[in-house]
Amino acid sequence: MSGRPFQHLIAFSVILICFIAWWRVGDAEIGCIERERKALLHFKQSVVDKHGVLSSWGNGEDKGDCCKWRGVECNNQTGHVIMLDLYYQNLGGKIGPSLGELQYLKHLNLGYNDFKGILPPQLGNLSNLQSLDLGHNNQHMITCENLDWLSGLPLLRQLDLSGVNLSKAIHWAQAINTMSFLTELHLSESRLPTISISDNNSSKSLVVLDLSGNGLTSSIYSWLFMNLSNTSSLVHLDLSSNNLNGSIPNAFENMTTLTYLNLSSNQLEGEIPKVTFNNISCLVDLYLSGNQLHGSIPDAFANMVSLESLDLSQNQLEGEMPKSLRDLCNLRRLVLSYNNLTGLLEKDFLACSNNTLEVLDLSHNRFKGRSFPNLSGFSQLRKLYLGFNQLNGTLPESIGQLHQLERLGIASNSLQGMVSENHLFGLSKLWYLDLSFNYLTLNISLDKVPLFQVSCIRLASCKLGPRFPHWLHTQKHLAQLDISASGISDVIPNWIWNSSPHLTWLNVSNNNISGTLPNLTSYPCNLGMDMSSNCLDGSIPQSIFNAQWLDLSKNMFSGSISLSCEITNQSSQGLYLSHLDLSSNRLSGELPRCWEQWKHLVVLNLANNNFFGKIKKSIGLLHHMKTLHLRNNNLTGALPSSLKNCRDLHLVDLGKNKLSGRIPSWIGGSLSDLIVLNLRSNEFNGSIPLNLCRLRKIQMLDLSSNNLSGMIPKCFKNLTSMAQKGSSIIAYDEVPFNFDKKVSYVDNTLVQWKGKELEYKNTLRLIKSIDFSSNELIGEIPIEVTDLVELVSLNLSRNNLIGPIPTTIGQLKSLDFLDLSQNQLSGGIPSSLAQIARLSVLDLSNNTLIGKIPSGIQLQSFNASTYEGNSGLCGPPLSKRCPEDNNKSGEFFLTGLSSKNDDIQDGANNIWFYGNIVLGFIIGFWGVCGTLLLHSSWRYAYFKFLNKIKDRMYVTTTLNMNRLRRSCQS
Repeated sequence: MSGRPFQHLIAFSVILICFIAWWRVGDAEIGCIERERKALLHFKQSVVDKHGVLSSWGNGEDKGDCCKWRGVECNNQTGHVIMLDLYYQNLGGKIGPSLGELQYLKHLNLGYNDFKGILPPQLGNLSNLQSLDLGHNNQHMITCENLDWLSGLPLLRQLDLSGVNLSKAIHWAQAINTMSFLTELHLSESRLPTISISDNNSSKSLVVLDLSGNGLTSSIYSWLFMNLSNTSSLVHLDLSSNNLNGSIPNAFENMTTLTYLNLSSNQLEGEIPKVTFNNISCLVDLYLSGNQLHGSIPDAFANMVSLESLDLSQNQLEGEMPKSLRDLCNLRRLVLSYNNLTGLLEKDFLACSNNTLEVLDLSHNRFKGRSFPNLSGFSQLRKLYLGFNQLNGTLPESIGQLHQLERLGIASNSLQGMVSENHLFGLSKLWYLDLSFNYLTLNISLDKVPLFQVSCIRLASCKLGPRFPHWLHTQKHLAQLDISASGISDVIPNWIWNSSPHLTWLNVSNNNISGTLPNLTSYPCNLGMDMSSNCLDGSIPQSIFNAQWLDLSKNMFSGSISLSCEITNQSSQGLYLSHLDLSSNRLSGELPRCWEQWKHLVVLNLANNNFFGKIKKSIGLLHHMKTLHLRNNNLTGALPSSLKNCRDLHLVDLGKNKLSGRIPSWIGGSLSDLIVLNLRSNEFNGSIPLNLCRLRKIQMLDLSSNNLSGMIPKCFKNLTSMAQKGSSIIAYDEVPFNFDKKVSYVDNTLVQWKGKELEYKNTLRLIKSIDFSSNELIGEIPIEVTDLVELVSLNLSRNNLIGPIPTTIGQLKSLDFLDLSQNQLSGGIPSSLAQIARLSVLDLSNNTLIGKIPSGIQLQSFNASTYEGNSGLCGPPLSKRCPEDNNKSGEFFLTGLSSKNDDIQDGANNIWFYGNIVLGFIIGFWGVCGTLLLHSSWRYAYFKFLNKIKDRMYVTTTLNMNRLRRSCQS
């Protein structure tokens, strides 16, 4: 018996030793499977790895175990590869089919790389795969013609093919329906084709569904609501950036488990349904921005007590801020910008969320306020946008209590009063400040230093002057500074160039800044500068052309800019310059020869200077140029043929120079996008080239005051933009530098309008004009000109035109200005001219027109000078009577003689009539008064009666006056 315990002890020890040995074996590292190792190496061969991310993958002695390779994870016990994670590793190339041999793989993530090519269907062999992420690679460069291979992945739970081109995967929805365990699906920006009726059964297990950015139509609803609305699984739904139209479906009310719903950037219209959002009470994030929704914000939002983010911006919503928003105590982000909301912003308009709200954007509405809303209680507010409303009053110092504030934008209101350091200088986290276009005055003490370091300051139209604000010197991270029209009368301090190496935008325009620009070794190469409309003088430093956007117009700069070519090879000068405006200065000399260094120029404006010489051939290297202003200089010679290479040109204004030669015929063929062509006041000769008729987009064509001869081409009827409604604004959105918003440039030009030169900018699109005046043109006015029915102005004066005015000129119903004076036009004035109701200026003087001026209110309303110099014209408003009018006067005289006897007879009748009236008066008067004189009793009775009437009226009047006094006293 005593040996049994010993035997038990030995047996227990043996078992313990075996367990320890088994445990150590299980804990030992097992190398990867050789077949899977080779499959990974084959995959690497098709990968472009510029940064050596896969350097640990190889055949070396120290690289034999693939389980130790970067991004690879193996099962510790079996050695099989179960995860390959190369997310966001800057890899490119193709996804090889060898990955299909990793049959034990559970997780594959190649997202956010630059892979391209055809997606291998061998991925369908990964039967153990649970998550697959191939999304957000090189946009649409990975293609997949069908998703049938998904049927081989029965355990898949997460699938992300965002950005994969699925345009040919017609039955994509049917393939998704087979995934019974799929909970998360991301197919954003995948060019999904329209869903077919046969694919209406959707997966019931989905929790997250993202189909954004696919251009899907409302037909997706049938697939979406068939099963998803009857389940309680869907939590996240993103249908943004599609083509959904109509109203928001009521079926959304059945998706009661939704916490995230994004329908933004579609074409939804109608009102926001009240019942729908009354039932989805679990929503945390709701995005309906960028649609066409109208009506008011429903009170049903009060039931969404969990709501944290609400974005209804860029719609057509109206009405006041609903009181229901006061009850959203968890609200962190509220964006209602770009609507038509009105009313006052009361003190407690977001009372419950004052401790949670982080973002408030009510900009671009019509909110009013007698005072700025009190937001002092919003302790967590980081971003506040109230710009472009109708707020007035002063900016309260309580704004300085928003210690978490990072962005403050209140531009374009009617705020006024003083802003001191107490308002803003304590906001230590502030990095964006926009107070522009108000009536604010910044009164900052010189010794005060703000706690913040801002990146962007916009104080346009605020009063800062007369000196440059000294506190700006302390801002070391400044990227954008706009202090235009701020009343500064000072020189530019040197510290402004050295204060921040990050400066990308500087706008000091419309001030009274004087002095010269420093000749720095190098201005910041990514800088955009607007210093226009000041009093700067001296020469322009050559290094400033290193900027990317430069406007020095309307100053007093002098000297030449041709020297800029001398240092081209020493720097990157002009390499990225896209906008150059040096107009309205005192610059002189020849134009630069080295235009190739500014090959990215879009806008070039050198107008109103004293440049001379020829336009250099190298200007044809500006292939991106859209606007060319060289007006009002002393340029000579012919237009260089290289200019035809600038095919993107929309506006060419070379007026008021001394350019000569023939107008090149290549303008019509090579510059077919021209909207404005102004060659006015030069020395061009020859005929008008027929190729100009190919300018189908032209809206303003001015060839006046040259030496052009020949006939007006009949093909001008092909200028279709002048014959069709609609017009273009010459505007560009330029983003040549690191700027958080586009720099919108709207072009302008001078138009000879009603005898004056006027500048047109935003209204340039309203002008459709042809001006060939002051040339030597001959022949008749082509009738085809009257096909340009949208013409607003037509000036053919001071030529040698002959023949009649086209009888169809009345077709030009939009014509406001017509000048055909000082020609040799003959014939009569067409009667159709009187049908142009909009005509406000007309000049037909000094021709050989004959006949009567057509009758009608329009033509008779003009001054007689309109028709002078035409000896054959007659009729109003001229004093000369027409012969036919004289004949009618003779007829009237004869008619008068024949009716004279009748007039005499009528006169005799009138004498008898008035004589009888006088006789009746005499008889009646003496019949009454004579009787009273002869009979005393009648006379007594008569005057007694008059006395009684007088007494009764006196008594009645006295009583009524007494009553009135008593009532007034009581």
